[in-house]
Amino acid sequence: MSHSTTRRNVLRGTAATAAAARTEAAHAAPHGGGTGPNIGILLYDGYSLLDPTGPAEVLSRLPDATVTMIAEKRGAVRTDTADVAVVAERSITEVDRLDVLLVPGGGDRGTVGAMNNQALLRWIRTIHRHTRWTTSVCTGSIVLAAAGLLDGREATTYWASADYLQSTFDVTYLPQRYVRSGKIITAAGVSAGVDMALYLASLIADDDTAKAIQLAVEYDPRPPFDSGNAAEASSQLKERALRLLAASQVPT
Repeated sequence: MSHSTTRRNVLRGTAATAAAARTEAAHAAPHGGGTGPNIGILLYDGYSLLDPTGPAEVLSRLPDATVTMIAEKRGAVRTDTADVAVVAERSITEVDRLDVLLVPGGGDRGTVGAMNNQALLRWIRTIHRHTRWTTSVCTGSIVLAAAGLLDGREATTYWASADYLQSTFDVTYLPQRYVRSGKIITAAGVSAGVDMALYLASLIADDDTAKAIQLAVEYDPRPPFDSGNAAEASSQLKERALRLLAASQVPT
């Protein structure tokens, strides 16, 4: 007898099983009522797409975890390029407790807008009082700093924003992929959010679970170029990188 099961058939079966499980879970408990960690990811106009979605891919694989996108208002929230939107299922007025808060970074429009949005900053401070972990990706650490959560702490951020973070706030910048200071974990730029999320998964669960999640999402980065480390990049490459970012973003 031929066993010709293909990846497509496997995925179809897996998808059907997962859909059934989600339907059953939806009837069993309200959104956010699971037994695992309740994880909220803040969205605001002008965030960078991978900042929230990379960690969401990892953290949503934690056993019984609930991951919810949150914004000032429910609905679609546009990225810094305005080409893509992610739907916020809850507004900040509907959420007063989280086990984990994640604040993404964004382009100039997004970061400046968020760090000057007093409603968002008040909500971040309120949520932080009861979190197990408060985290950020990229320039999300600047938003945390603007909320007063990084005073006297070590943190990381996007490489081009490091001087601003350190000179504007009472923060010691460390050029690392992620930095833990108490219950706050900050990640460097964009893709570093995946690394931070795996580290966070190990803290919430254990190393074996985090390793299994890393394998499940096949996170084994081997980029075609060795040019992702700002400490090793030439000034010309840095300038071109920032020009590309600026050109791709919708201006303020």
